[in-house]
Amino acid sequence: MSSTPGERKRKHTPAKTIKELFNTQQKPNSAAAPLSPSSKRAKLDSPRADTLPTSTPPPPLTPTMSTANMYHFPSKRGSVPASTEIVDITSSPPTARSPAPPSAPTGLPRNGMKKTAGPNMHANSGPKKLMVKNFRPTRKVDPKVFLDQTWSKVEAALDTIFQQGQIDFSLEELYRGIENVCRQGLARDAKDRLVKKCEGYVAGALRERVLEARGRKDVDVLKASLLAWATWNEQMKYLDWIFCYLDRSYLLPRQESLHDLAVDLFRTAIFDHVKLNHRIVDGACDLIAVDRAGEVLDRPMFSKAIKMFHDIKVYTKDFEPRMLELSQTYVVKWSDKSSTEKTLPQYVNSAIELMKSEMARVETFRLDGSTKRDLLTLLEDHLISKKEDRLINQDDLADLLEDNAVKDLELLFNLLEKRKLGGKLRPAFTKWIEDTGTEIVFNEKEQDLMVVKLLTLKRQLDTIWKFSFHRHDDLGHGLRESFEAFMNKTKKSSTTWNTDNSKPGEMIAKYVDMLLRGGAKAIPAQLSKKTEKSITTVPEEEDNEDVAYDEDAEVNIQLDQVLDLFRFVHGKAVFEAFYKKDLARRLLMGRSASADAERSMLARLKTECGAGFTANLEQMFKDIELSRDEGNSYKAISEERNEKHAVDLNVNVLSASAWPTYPTVSVIIPPQIKTEIDKFEAHYKLKHSGRKLEWKHALAHCQVKARFPKGMKELIVSSFQAIVLLLFNDVPMGEHLDYNYLKEATGLPPPELNRTLQSLACAKLRPLTKHPKSRDVSPTDTFTLNAAFNDPKYRIKINTVQLKETAAENKETHERVAADRNYETQAAIVRILKARKNIMHSELVAETIRVTRSRGTLDVAGIKRNIDKLIEKDFLEREEDGSYSYIA
Repeated sequence: MSSTPGERKRKHTPAKTIKELFNTQQKPNSAAAPLSPSSKRAKLDSPRADTLPTSTPPPPLTPTMSTANMYHFPSKRGSVPASTEIVDITSSPPTARSPAPPSAPTGLPRNGMKKTAGPNMHANSGPKKLMVKNFRPTRKVDPKVFLDQTWSKVEAALDTIFQQGQIDFSLEELYRGIENVCRQGLARDAKDRLVKKCEGYVAGALRERVLEARGRKDVDVLKASLLAWATWNEQMKYLDWIFCYLDRSYLLPRQESLHDLAVDLFRTAIFDHVKLNHRIVDGACDLIAVDRAGEVLDRPMFSKAIKMFHDIKVYTKDFEPRMLELSQTYVVKWSDKSSTEKTLPQYVNSAIELMKSEMARVETFRLDGSTKRDLLTLLEDHLISKKEDRLINQDDLADLLEDNAVKDLELLFNLLEKRKLGGKLRPAFTKWIEDTGTEIVFNEKEQDLMVVKLLTLKRQLDTIWKFSFHRHDDLGHGLRESFEAFMNKTKKSSTTWNTDNSKPGEMIAKYVDMLLRGGAKAIPAQLSKKTEKSITTVPEEEDNEDVAYDEDAEVNIQLDQVLDLFRFVHGKAVFEAFYKKDLARRLLMGRSASADAERSMLARLKTECGAGFTANLEQMFKDIELSRDEGNSYKAISEERNEKHAVDLNVNVLSASAWPTYPTVSVIIPPQIKTEIDKFEAHYKLKHSGRKLEWKHALAHCQVKARFPKGMKELIVSSFQAIVLLLFNDVPMGEHLDYNYLKEATGLPPPELNRTLQSLACAKLRPLTKHPKSRDVSPTDTFTLNAAFNDPKYRIKINTVQLKETAAENKETHERVAADRNYETQAAIVRILKARKNIMHSELVAETIRVTRSRGTLDVAGIKRNIDKLIEKDFLEREEDGSYSYIA
């Protein structure tokens, strides 16, 4: 019976109840349902109420059913399940309410309560379309039976997987089966059966494969374990696919997982097996031992082993402790052997390479941070801390310093600094500096090279400190303290004329004199920056380096380096005495290479020692400037008076208090020179009344024009040399003048005359000829003008004895400094007693040393002698308790 919408408007068909409608619905055969979850279901189009077919009773359920057809659950979006099956809802689920009786009105409220239809509820309205929810009936199957049926298929699949056979089953069907089992509340049973099945396999067939390698090496056991682990991981993929729903719905909410169960099974059954555990770990450690022995490491196997240890969570518990234990044994044996058989540089290089290789292996195979930390600690402990005595051995370090092994020293320092032990090098470092410096200072045979050697040593040590020791503060302090110690050692020897003067102070003053007289040309090759550049510069850049070379800058650099040595010297009095004497010669003889360098050195000394130290030196420069002005004034006055001078005379008027004390040497001045001297003296006394001039002819120098048979020459000579040469003016060529005549004509003392004649007749340039020829001058010798004298230069400098210090002058200077030091010490003692009034002996000695350090300190015995002298002079007295009191 059918009807159209128009017809339903014209006639009314009585409504039927839901029960009546579904009693007439025909149910399809359930056996025709698809057997696989992958089969598609057709979408159900609900028929009209008036066209439903006559219902037929459903066939009885058979005991064997498809696992995919056991249950079907609608999607979460509420769509109607796709099926051609029409559901009989007359048998409601156990929780549903009873349907309404047939006599009840059509339709039920949502809350399930009966509701009486209104009088016009069905007026003029027939059923247009009836939508029926497709409720599945509750299957009458025992869940345990379904579990057994499903597990039989799963177990067969697991057997195939464990035997590594051909996969001939549907993974999706097995997945659906396990899903349905879990939905029936049998997930725990499925899990227990799975665990039991896997335990039997892992502890059985899989473990037997590993146990077969027990008779071979540990590496082979490890290899078998890795193969078993790889096999188990491959099989775990199928287990993950089949039991995915079990894993997500049952295990994960219970803080478990299928992967963890599989890992625990492998770890328990295979890795923790009493016959396999230590051999697997030792196999991995053997691979490390092979690498340490220099052989080829099986990198893939070791990488897989580390990954397996991490995966089964035994890295920290089993592998790491054993690896560190074997590493410690290896490192201890290696360090003991290497430190004994190898030299210090070889041991340091080998230790650094060992540490690098160990850390490289950690980085390459990405071992844990704890492994890197503990292994590095182990290496540093056994290679550095426990070999500290070997690394800071004084003899070995001395050899490196002697060879100037900058790179080896840097490696040694870097190795020690890994444990903050770089400062431990200080005792051996300072000991070598002090011994080397002491040997240089007290080497009497090479006194002239003292400063050059000290500067070379200082430059070498500065380079080592900067580049090898990375400017370590403690080692830098040790370097300076060592220099200060050996440079202030005193020793009474022939070089200091049995005084306790500081020899470095004297030699530093003489080196500065050499620099200021000779300029950049006087700098030794080993200290010259130009020499260094020529060695380190590529050939094509050498010309540019020569152009950029600045002599003044080079001299200033050398002066700075010398001043650095000067700072170490406590007794500045010796330096002051010799520097003042040399400065006087340079100023009086005009021997300074650069006036700017002289001023620069004076400014450095003023900054370093104070204005009091340089007051006399500054006065010396002022005297030279005033003398120059005075000479210009004298010449201007002479020109105004039209006075003619036979000699071009230049006079330097010096302040006696500022300049060194020079002895007066008696000499007979030639008349023409004497006349000019008298004229200047008269002029000076007229201008400066009350002043007395004392002439020091030994300091004078002259320019003399000499006519030789081979040409005219201009000779630069001293005043004494000029006096001797003037005696040959009226003597025919070849006529002899004997020694006694020269002595009476010049009035020079024999020592001065001998030195003068020797410089004129026995040196490289000889304007005079001595008869007989010999190196020494004797009273029986005679002298003639050298007719064969010749030289390519027109102006010739004859070496003058005034520019060279004699032994007597050196002795006099040392003795004067020693005497001054005693006076300064006595003055310091008196000043201390005036301030303290009463003081104990030890305190007085210590205070005296402190206040006299800058000028030069006497030893304790010398201080005690000066105290006794002051007691004799009644400046102080000794009390009964041993103290001293000042006597006002």
